Parts: sequence; structure tokens; C-alpha cells
Amino acid sequence: MTGKYRWTICALLFFATTVNYLDRAVISLVKEYLDVEFSWTKTDYANVTVAFQLSYALANVLAGRLIDRLGTKTGYALSLLTWSAAAMGHFFARSYFGLILARIGLGITEAGNFPAAIKAVSEWFPKKERAFATGVLNAGTNAGAIIAPLIVPFIAILYGWRGAFLIIGATGLIWLYFWYRFYDTPKKQKRLSQQELDYIQSDADREPEEADATPVSWKRLLGLRQTWAFGVGKFMTDGIWWFYLFWLPDFLKEQYGLSKTGLSAPVATVYIIAMAGSVLGGWLPLRLVNKGWPVFHARRRSMFIYACCATPVVAAQTLGEYNMWLSVLMIGLATAAHQAWSANIFTTVSDMFPRKTVGFVTGFGGLTGTLGAVIIAKSAGYLFDYYKGLGHIQTGYYIMFLISGSAYLCAWFAMRALVPEMKKADI
Repeated sequence: MTGKYRWTICALLFFATTVNYLDRAVISLVKEYLDVEFSWTKTDYANVTVAFQLSYALANVLAGRLIDRLGTKTGYALSLLTWSAAAMGHFFARSYFGLILARIGLGITEAGNFPAAIKAVSEWFPKKERAFATGVLNAGTNAGAIIAPLIVPFIAILYGWRGAFLIIGATGLIWLYFWYRFYDTPKKQKRLSQQELDYIQSDADREPEEADATPVSWKRLLGLRQTWAFGVGKFMTDGIWWFYLFWLPDFLKEQYGLSKTGLSAPVATVYIIAMAGSVLGGWLPLRLVNKGWPVFHARRRSMFIYACCATPVVAAQTLGEYNMWLSVLMIGLATAAHQAWSANIFTTVSDMFPRKTVGFVTGFGGLTGTLGAVIIAKSAGYLFDYYKGLGHIQTGYYIMFLISGSAYLCAWFAMRALVPEMKKADI
């Protein structure tokens, strides 16, 4: 037995990511209250989501670099403390502009989550287990999206939309106690057995922990094809997940007349399916590696399968005209495919880069991914307002689902063209 303490660390990463997505999902579930209070259009709502996305994008690289410098323990704690404060800060928004400022604050502070989490995985897991561990922590995005529709509408009814932001934002502070109690690098962790430490460090090409100290310039990293392969993959697919996260409740309202607590069951169902995809997404490459496949081939083949699984969503709006649950299940499959894809694309960073650069490269992918999400959000807002004016808003959703279903295969081929062989970056 090698020991299981590394999975305690993975559980901490899962819960932090759950809080991260719970905080950002609140706005989509109180949107109808905001529609009334601020009298905004769908383009106005898109602008609010863009404010979050742009600030998140610009902060990602800085957050990744900061976490590389501060270390995972301090950097992650600082990020969660500040994003919890920013989430609670929505309580004080008294205007459309104030709400935009609150979203900017949340975007800047939430940017540290994935650079810190992926860096922690690279510290605590051997290469063959990283996709599975990343899939587990990435399932926190679904857990947050599942919990949100089950509790936020009820909190909003009892305490108003401001109360929902305040209460949900405060929950993350509990995590800090457990983080400081249980997290440290493997060599410093007294709860870790020597046997498990040896297993964690079993990769032949794994650099020692002390090698993390020497910085690598961002110009050097941006000159590598591996950096751009990750960045392009994120650019082409991250916006699809954000589209589901921010627009799914609106789609259900426009298509089926659902609102408030009526949204709970279908939205939660989508993200329950997505959570299964996140965990299975890491399981498949691990199984292939255990069968003797090289890590590179196992990762790439798995990502191709997940890209194919995302395509049926192109029919979600059309088939949904016959039955709502057909649409919900197809969107659920697409979100599951995204999460499986996400678990593996994140893991390509620790596959291709030394640990001392993981924070920066993950942050760069966060930047490009969020820029792609901004384009998706603005396009969605314009399309929905345009076709709603024509009395055919369903056409707008049909176009967005068509884009969503084709993005992953396009991204897979683009990444393959940039990095035919997923080799370790020469730094």
C-alpha cells in the first residue's frame, strides 16, 4: 500500500473549486430579480458577465505568476480569502455600474483557483494519476453548479438577491481552516508516509521540489509551441462552459417558462451529469496508461473521444421543442464532455512543463480561455436580443448550440497541429 494522504489534498482542492463556482454561479440564478431592479436587456446581462470574464482573464497570468512565487499554500489561501470578500461585496451594489464593479472584483480574485489547484496536483501526484486527480478537483465546478440552483433561489426568496450573495460568499471562509491544517508540500508533510512520498516522486523525469526556485521568463514561455497549444485549446473551449453556466437558466426561462425554484431540478440535473464526466474524464487515460499506453497517447485519444461526445448538443434546442428533458440530457452530456476534456487539457500543462512554470502557463491558458469566453458571451447577448426582436429567440440558441458542439473537435485538431508530439518543453 502506498498510502492515500494525497487524496486528502485532492479533496481540499475539490472543495475550494466547489466554492469558486458556487460564488460565480449565483448571478445567473438571481438574474430575474436583477432584470426587474436594473431594467436591463440580454446585452446588458452579457456585459455584466463580460466584466467578470475580462477581469478574470487579465488576472489569470498575474495570479499564476504570484502563486509560483508565493507557493501553493499561501497563494491559494490568499486567493480564496479575497474572492470570498468580493462575492460578499455584491451585497453593497446599488446600481448597474456597482454590480459591474462587484463582478470585476470577483473576476480578479477568483483567477487564482486553477493555477493554484493545478500546481498542487503537480506537487502531490505522479504523472499517470494527474488527469484523474484533476478530474476530481474539477468536479468541484459541477458540485458548485449543482448546489447553487438547489439553494440560491430559496435564499433569494427569504433574504433577497443581496442576501444570496452575502451568505454564499461567506461559506468559503470555512475552507481556510482545513487548508492551513492539512496542506504542505510532500517533503514537509509529516502525515505522509515515506512509501507514499516515494510513489509521488516516482516519475523518472520529475524534478525535485527545490528546483522550483529559479524563475523562467514569460518571454521564454510564450515562445514555446506547448504554451500556445494549451492556450489555443482553452481559447476555443472555455467559453462553451461559461455559456452553459451563465445562460442555461435564461434558456430554460425563454424556452419553457421556468423561473426561480422551477429551475432547480433541470439545472441541477445538467451538472450532476457533468460531474460524472469530470471524474470519468480522468479515469479513462489512467486506465489506458495502466494498460501500457504512453501518457501522451492516452491523453490525446481520450480528449478526442470527449470532443466527439460534445457534438450532439447541436440538436439540443431542436429536440428540446418536443421534450424539455431531451434538451436537458443533451446539454448534460455536453457539459460532461467539457469537464472530461477540461480535466485532461489542464493535465497537459504538468505533462509538458516543469513544476516551477505550471502556475504561469495555467494562468496563460486561463487568460486565453476567458478571452474566448468574452467573445462567446458578447455574441450570445447580441444574438438573443436580435432574434428576440424578431420573435425567434430559439434561433439564437440554435446557433449557440451549433458553435458549442463543434468547438472541441476544432480545438483538438488545432492542438495536434501545434504539438504533434506532447514532449516536455525545453526550458
